[in-house]
Amino acid sequence: MTAIRITRRAALAGMAALPFVPAIAGAEVGGITRLDPALDAVVDANAPIEIIASGYKWAEGPAWDVAEKCLYFSDVPSNIVYRWKEGEGAKEFLNPSGLAGPIPAGIREAGANGLLVHDGKLLLADSGTRLIAAVDLKTRARTVLADRYDGKRFNSCNDLARSSDGAIYFTDPPYGLAEGDQSPLKELPFNGVFRLKDGKVDLIDRSLTRPNGIAVSRNTLFVAISDPDRPEILAYTLGTNGLPKGKPRVFHDARPQMAQKLPGNCDGLKLDNEGRVYATGPGGVHVLSPKGKLLGIIGTGKAVANCAFGEDGGTLFLTSSDSVARVRLKARGYFLMESPA
Repeated sequence: MTAIRITRRAALAGMAALPFVPAIAGAEVGGITRLDPALDAVVDANAPIEIIASGYKWAEGPAWDVAEKCLYFSDVPSNIVYRWKEGEGAKEFLNPSGLAGPIPAGIREAGANGLLVHDGKLLLADSGTRLIAAVDLKTRARTVLADRYDGKRFNSCNDLARSSDGAIYFTDPPYGLAEGDQSPLKELPFNGVFRLKDGKVDLIDRSLTRPNGIAVSRNTLFVAISDPDRPEILAYTLGTNGLPKGKPRVFHDARPQMAQKLPGNCDGLKLDNEGRVYATGPGGVHVLSPKGKLLGIIGTGKAVANCAFGEDGGTLFLTSSDSVARVRLKARGYFLMESPA
């Protein structure tokens, strides 16, 4: 369907070719492309997208802390997790966020990537240290939750999601390794999707070239593939044991936007309380109906790596290249619980 509305400032298709302009906190960027009238229930197509923090190498992994009313996010190449709060701005919270000490030549991204706040802890998909960890938000003490599968170290854990039964689902592409799949540090012969529960790691899928963003509902696991030759979101139907039943289905295909050379790729995933999926992809955040229909795109003009709901549930935060932005929605994110219906 032809877009009913293009961005306020410039068409997303043209933004990737524009000269680099540093983001400034408080500035409005990008815009919203309305592809279906159903987007009207999600967001006003004229809603401003506001920069709240900038100056990062690559912002990632936003996670809202309900108790402290603040946002955590990663600058993965800089090996730092920041804490942003209204009126205070962004301040360093963990430095290093991932691998401590001298960084070996074989490590491309030493910092933590995906984040999740739960029960007073910041859960980390630690790309540099190649593990899943939990950091106590008060003491900052770190506990390793999982670092191996079948006796072999993970590649570079990328993103994670927690279900209501306490299971942590996570992805493990080779992005943190300088030589990727050819890295001599790589111990696993595949790039996997895993589940961690009660200290046990189960393999969900070993067939994906670049598993990346991940989200989970009570009966569906969503996984983004950031392979430019296969920019898709997959949906796995989960059984009562929390493991997939059969093969996944393609929930969303971002090839049309990739063909337009819009900035970004399939990456982070979040869900709202109506079952809609917010999938970062070429052009920004692809807002998808519960059936996978593309309703619209929320774009900043730069690649959007990930997103998260916060504040009262009606704010969507976007980690976008060198900056973090936010936009107000009509919809409400399921950020108080990790597992919507």
